[in-house]
Amino acid sequence: MNTPTARAAPAEAADPRSWKALGVCLTAGFMTLLDTSIVNVALPSVERSLHATGADLSWVVSGYALGFGLALVPGGRLGDLHGRRTMFLTGLTLFTLASAACGFAPGAGWLVVCRLLQGVAAGMVSPQVSGLIQQMFQGPLRARAFGMLGSVVAVSTAAGPLAGGLIIAVAGPEQGWRWVFFVNLPIGIAAIVAGRRLLPRTVHTTARRPGLDPAGLILLATGVVAVLLPLLQEQRWTGRGKWLLIGVGVLLLAAFWRWQRRQDAHGAAPLVAPQLFAQRSFSLGALLGLIYFSGFTTLFFVYTLFLQNGHGFSALQAGLAATPVAAGSAVAANVGGRLVVRFGRRLVAWGLVCVAVGLVGTIVVVQLVPGRSVAWAAAVPLLLAGAGSGLVISPNVTLTLSKVPVSLGSSASGVLQTGQRIGSAAGIAAVGAVFFAHVAHHGDWAGAFQLGLVTSLALVLLALVVALVDLRGTQPE
Repeated sequence: MNTPTARAAPAEAADPRSWKALGVCLTAGFMTLLDTSIVNVALPSVERSLHATGADLSWVVSGYALGFGLALVPGGRLGDLHGRRTMFLTGLTLFTLASAACGFAPGAGWLVVCRLLQGVAAGMVSPQVSGLIQQMFQGPLRARAFGMLGSVVAVSTAAGPLAGGLIIAVAGPEQGWRWVFFVNLPIGIAAIVAGRRLLPRTVHTTARRPGLDPAGLILLATGVVAVLLPLLQEQRWTGRGKWLLIGVGVLLLAAFWRWQRRQDAHGAAPLVAPQLFAQRSFSLGALLGLIYFSGFTTLFFVYTLFLQNGHGFSALQAGLAATPVAAGSAVAANVGGRLVVRFGRRLVAWGLVCVAVGLVGTIVVVQLVPGRSVAWAAAVPLLLAGAGSGLVISPNVTLTLSKVPVSLGSSASGVLQTGQRIGSAAGIAAVGAVFFAHVAHHGDWAGAFQLGLVTSLALVLLALVVALVDLRGTQPE
């Protein structure tokens, strides 16, 4: 089998084989990102089929985000050590097998574990996609390839709820959720076969490549899980002692940071390069991303549950109702990419204002509009919130990485994505705890949804404060 080696293409042309290989990369990227949102409309079906609790449902969503986030940096390191092609195919194979295991899950616990594995596999694949693009293209062609990747990210987010609703509508409300995972099998197998034929091998240089820093990874993983567990298990674990775990988690994360500084001081390769945070724009941008993702990405989670369990919507109807958020985000992301150079952090701040106004409008709509008409009435404020989100996510990434040295570019991107995924997991845990606690005590889905939105709103406003602090400290050019 002839496999091309990793020779860079000239700036003015690229091997047609490279564009085919890019198609394989974008297909895998689309599939792994789609699974962050496609499962939301399937949650009521999972709840009925597997007798899942609210904590189980939170784990199904946040477990994927958590595994994804924690695997990004070590996944990138493994790609450097063993070759991006090898790690891409390994991660994609694991993702496909984990998807099959999710679909065959006999119980909620099995599904949660398999979703964690699926997230880890996605975190192994994602860094290789960016790395392979850098490996196969140069100059304007590289920019074009990354632009195509950005479009895939936006479309996958927009397509998730609607795709999940369509699959369940065709396969049936009782077992249709299984096909949300089974649909990955033919796509994954086709991408593996094509990837083995098309993806280039990595030609390693003699330069020393960093190790994995297993101690740092263990400290980070255990610290994050310790913080999340009391929130995810809020309904199952009685008593106040569970909240002590958050303190333990904070101590573990502090130990992680000290270990990273020690690794750096001794010339070893830490998971997170401490010098990244010497850049004000990176520190505040990464913090903003973590807080924002913890607030806004929970919207799909609670909205589809509210519509399906509270108002009897089908999965397809719930997916259609969530489309204004995703569509607004996808369109505004393209606009934001063009305006960010001109407006800078002000664009992100205005985007956060739009998100906040949209969430407030949705809270008011739920309070004033009775019955199933709430979905129609909420479409406008949700469209505004989605458009605001598009002005936040892509521009914030651009601004956060703009002053990072080239030598730290890969590390910075990995840290930023890790913060976003962990923020998503933490936000789902926090908002889910508020949402399910209210349903358990009052049986009021509308009230639970409003409380969930208030929690999301508080996090979005906190992100706005960070954006304003960054804006205040930015000197005009």
